[in-house]
Amino acid sequence: MDRNTITAFLFIAIILILYPLYLEIITPEKIKTPGDNIQTSGRQEIVTEKPTEKTESAPVVADGFSAVYALPAEEKNITINSNLYQAQISTLGGGSIVSFKLKNHLLKNDSIVNLIDDKNKRNLYLSFISIDGDPVVLKKPWETDTSPREIDVTEKSETIVFQQKVIYNDQNYLIEKRLTFHPNSYSIDIFLNLSELSDIIHLGNYAVEWIGGLPQTENNPKDELNYFEGNVYQAGKPYAFEKLSSGIKDDPSYWGKVSGNTDWIAVRSKYFVSALIPETGTGPVEVNLGKASDNQNLYNYKAHFQANESGTNLSLYLGPLEYKRIKDLGVGLSSIMNFGIAPIRPISKGVLWLLKFLHQFIPNYGIVLVLFSVLVKILVYPLTKKSYQSTKEMQAIQPLVAELKEKHKKDPTKLNKATMKLYKEHGVNPLGGCLPLLLQMPLLFALFQVFRSTIELRNAPFVFWINDLSGPDIIYHLPFSVPVYGDHIAVLPLIMGITMFLQQKMMPTQASGQQKFMSYFMTGFFILLFNNFPSGLNLYYTLFNVFTILQQKFLTPPQQPTK
Repeated sequence: MDRNTITAFLFIAIILILYPLYLEIITPEKIKTPGDNIQTSGRQEIVTEKPTEKTESAPVVADGFSAVYALPAEEKNITINSNLYQAQISTLGGGSIVSFKLKNHLLKNDSIVNLIDDKNKRNLYLSFISIDGDPVVLKKPWETDTSPREIDVTEKSETIVFQQKVIYNDQNYLIEKRLTFHPNSYSIDIFLNLSELSDIIHLGNYAVEWIGGLPQTENNPKDELNYFEGNVYQAGKPYAFEKLSSGIKDDPSYWGKVSGNTDWIAVRSKYFVSALIPETGTGPVEVNLGKASDNQNLYNYKAHFQANESGTNLSLYLGPLEYKRIKDLGVGLSSIMNFGIAPIRPISKGVLWLLKFLHQFIPNYGIVLVLFSVLVKILVYPLTKKSYQSTKEMQAIQPLVAELKEKHKKDPTKLNKATMKLYKEHGVNPLGGCLPLLLQMPLLFALFQVFRSTIELRNAPFVFWINDLSGPDIIYHLPFSVPVYGDHIAVLPLIMGITMFLQQKMMPTQASGQQKFMSYFMTGFFILLFNNFPSGLNLYYTLFNVFTILQQKFLTPPQQPTK
């Protein structure tokens, strides 16, 4: 391997080693204040607060005239059958979702993914503070006139109406919640009308709650937890709230508060999201975002709205982070997805689009990758050819370079000037051999992001032992962990290392002993590094190396002996 190729590999390795630092940039910004959102003070407010009242308290029932309580109804579940999911909607809380099983996204053992568990089945509850200062959570069963216990929404939309009678000072008040389900959609439209309660709610402000985040669904819990986030999207920009103060570590009762024109509030896992989307024009929305007391990776949110005569319209997206579906919502929710830093993001989206396009005709993503590798190789062939030519030209003038080194061995400055002059006279670019590798780096990063974090490639098999292109192709788990390498053995990185070694053997170079050592070192280092990378990325890189070897053997003209 020549010096330029070694330089390029070193550059790639450095970038890959530093990649975790880029993850800090990839994730949405933490605790920033956009200056353009206006509420009452002329700027957006982000604070950390410890509530004086516990909003998780049961509805208050007292002997005095200040009591606010709801008349409980019969508890029952209504089944919603969609072509995308099967959901169980409870009368508890007026339509809380107690089960949400996806039909098109399974676990590795083919069991069904359920986005609701015991921790987050308290969702879509309404809460408020009464004018007497009492916290009220409307979590008891509501009335509904829906007679069938099973509703089909595969062909047309259906609406369930929930009503709750609330008593205050011996007077009855009626509130209403409607849930509308649509065919071929993970979005649920929600209409809320608490106008009759506006005079007994403190400041006329009530909250819609989602408590308990989302459950873990993947086989690698440690990796999956890295993606758990709570986000608020305001002024065209997402804000992730992980730790709002140092005290949140020890006191989970701390909640972050952000006020302003809110496009959406979301909690996400690696591949799934629960997002509450207020109707455009709703006005400033106060959002509380906190963490579950028993799990620092589960986020809770509360969105506050005003009880008015016209009611409040919003929607809930509960489902997979499929890029097209998320983008088509038109509220910027796609910014929550991990496509890499700004320069890489368009490439990642382009790669995903091309892979999905090819997948329409080729049902196996592994075979799609083979075709993708061929296409990339064809596209970079002119550059690769030029790189080989540049390498040969550099080798041809090596005797002259050696003479200059001997002549100016005591004066590095003169040596550099003379060497550059020699390159110019012979029309040689010393970095020409690096160009194809340097151009490949953004593509490698894009593939890394696409295979690592997009649900379209989740659990996508290839052949034989490669059963998930989004994760390493592990064949054996070690009883210990090796730094950089990890605690398992994957096959594709080993095959990739062999292809790199064969490439080095085929390079027409007169490398020194030090250069040869560096070549072998880089091969070994790449095997260690790529052992934890998605097998889809390793498959692509291995195929690219194989096609390069074939190109060198059959398409590249043989080198003419130098005189």
